[in-house]
Amino acid sequence: MFRDETLRHIAQELVSVVKNSITVDWTVRENVRARMRVIIKRILRKYGYPPDKQEKAALTVLEQAEVLCQDWAKRN
Repeated sequence: MFRDETLRHIAQELVSVVKNSITVDWTVRENVRARMRVIIKRILRKYGYPPDKQEKAALTVLEQAEVLCQDWAKRN
């Protein structure tokens, strides 16, 4: 479906956006999570990610961000 290079670009852009968008309470504030979902979907759309799979992908990105980014908010 996607080439490795395209997936790498998507991942890099997603990490950058998520890292710059988080706040201390981002995991409990639905408005912040909703804004991040919109941004994530825009990135996926930009690279031609299938529309019917964007919602699940966005939720997966947010779940992974919760696990991996716990200390990023503390640094910002």
